[in-house]
Amino acid sequence: MGYSQVYDAWKQDPEKFWMDAAQGIDWVTPPSKALFDERAPLYEWFKDGQVNACYNAVDRHVENGRGEQTALIYDSPITHTKREISYVELRNRVANLAGALRAKGVEKGDRVVIYMPMIPEAIEAMLACARLGAVHSVVFGGFASNELAVRIDDAKPKAIIAASCGLEPGRVVHYKPLLDGAIDLATHKPDFCVIFQREQEVAELVEGRDFNWHGFQYGVEPAECVPVSGDHPAYILYTSGTTGAPKGVIRSTGGHLVALNWSMKNVYNVDPGAVFWAASDVGWVVGHSYICYGPLIHGNTSIVFEGKPIGTPDAGTFWRVISEHNVKSFFTAPTAFRAVKREDPNGDFVKKYDMSSLKAVYLAGERADPDTIVWAQEKLNVPVIDHWWQTETGWAIAANPLGIEELPVKLGSPSVALPGYQVEALDEGGHPLPAGELGAIAIKLPLPPGTLPNLWNAEERFVKSYLSHFPGYYETGDAGYIDEDGYVYIMARTDDVINVAGHRLSTGAMEEVLASHPDVAECAVIGPKDSLKGQVPLGFVCLNAGLERPHDEIKAEIVKLVREKIGPVAAFKLVLVVDRLPKTRSGKILRGTMVKIADGEDFKAPATIDDPAILDEIREALGEIGFPSAA
Repeated sequence: MGYSQVYDAWKQDPEKFWMDAAQGIDWVTPPSKALFDERAPLYEWFKDGQVNACYNAVDRHVENGRGEQTALIYDSPITHTKREISYVELRNRVANLAGALRAKGVEKGDRVVIYMPMIPEAIEAMLACARLGAVHSVVFGGFASNELAVRIDDAKPKAIIAASCGLEPGRVVHYKPLLDGAIDLATHKPDFCVIFQREQEVAELVEGRDFNWHGFQYGVEPAECVPVSGDHPAYILYTSGTTGAPKGVIRSTGGHLVALNWSMKNVYNVDPGAVFWAASDVGWVVGHSYICYGPLIHGNTSIVFEGKPIGTPDAGTFWRVISEHNVKSFFTAPTAFRAVKREDPNGDFVKKYDMSSLKAVYLAGERADPDTIVWAQEKLNVPVIDHWWQTETGWAIAANPLGIEELPVKLGSPSVALPGYQVEALDEGGHPLPAGELGAIAIKLPLPPGTLPNLWNAEERFVKSYLSHFPGYYETGDAGYIDEDGYVYIMARTDDVINVAGHRLSTGAMEEVLASHPDVAECAVIGPKDSLKGQVPLGFVCLNAGLERPHDEIKAEIVKLVREKIGPVAAFKLVLVVDRLPKTRSGKILRGTMVKIADGEDFKAPATIDDPAILDEIREALGEIGFPSAA
């Protein structure tokens, strides 16, 4: 069956489609049906089934003869460490850790906060919670104390599992003082903490509260898998960029297992046993779905990579890892490729490695500009698939489903909606727009399995944030259009559609033009206020390394390019050359914060910002061309 037949099969009988998909999971008690809609618009999936996520990710593969297969490959160019952990070893390690947690009182439904870097122990901690039916909440390692405290107060964990430190190129990030500070600030106090001591830094333990990872597990009984209901929360993940009260996205166990297992073959086209690599972090949704759960549920080998696209040690790190570990399917963020392209525009590093194992590359996390995709296609000679999803959805909304059928790539589009998702572009009144018209992108309810059923302890906020603006739909917060072939185009966050003298323009479309200039490595377009036109477009560009041309010449070419491609209606005249753009640690450009700086408004740097010092650089650059922030 091709894509359209599979999508139509879902549309005609969603219940049968998802019950069939559920057969790929091992249930303790199979569900009687897929969808439970008694509380619509709060839908639930596989609610009356009994299941365990850790059993599906680890134990079943051991029992089915895959025990000696490598489950995790740890590759850390920062510590010059590589090691492999088989499924049987992973099961034993996870069962021991779960037994130790259980001995200290952690039970089904208890929350456990995990605050760790990209090391195998982070995955083990997640799976040990899942084994007991405890609900984990991973907080990105190195998060500031006050932000960690807010999450501790929201999740109210019985325990916190942390590492003594994280490692960045050239520096050690001290986790333990941040954790101690967070516990001091938080109203809720955990019963105990488990600290994994890394050799780069041994942390001081608080007597009676903190336990050493290894000593804590000594002499305990390994824990068996605890069955939970299909709607039991597997985890809480706080969305990035949150200010004020964090939004705790919940993932229900049953739907999460079914959707991720289905996606591994149908979207990423890997069979059990193949090596899959998502170069992300366990602190983000990609790390949850496609470093930990997805590949392991499906019986793949997953790579835990502690490094950066450049600087650990060079722009060839990705290609080395792919070549050494025989990676078949590789998933990263467009920002990572742009960093590599900026350092190595000719792709000289690619030529140093045998890349024959690689069959496809997937990009997500932000819009993949066509220029980056073309560069990657030319240098890697494999399909480069932009796909679109969110923390909230947990897996792809739109993608080119290589495991079903390789569809033609349309640059700038993450291709087509996957089964489970009916995606529409709506006008302000909530009416579907004709093909090609820019509107708010929304998904008809119910959302498929694996997506968020609610927010943690915040049902009212869930309904208000996602379901109330367009009744009967989930509001994605993205703007875009759908073409006559059903291809989805995500042009910007809804907030990034700007109004220039009455014309609604997409900053994403302008960024596409800027990125197409041969000297531009990375760019962002924002729409600060203008007394005459309402808003004016303003472009920021980072240039390729080693350029010797005058910046004014390049800026003039960029302005001319936008005029040619989008037209004078864009009124695009302002370009700033900067060394770097402010981003979250997951690579999202902080356009909203940049707008506030340009408009001279108060702003709070998001908790997830990679380097707050960059905001001063942006303020300075804006001041030089006379924006209010100069004051």
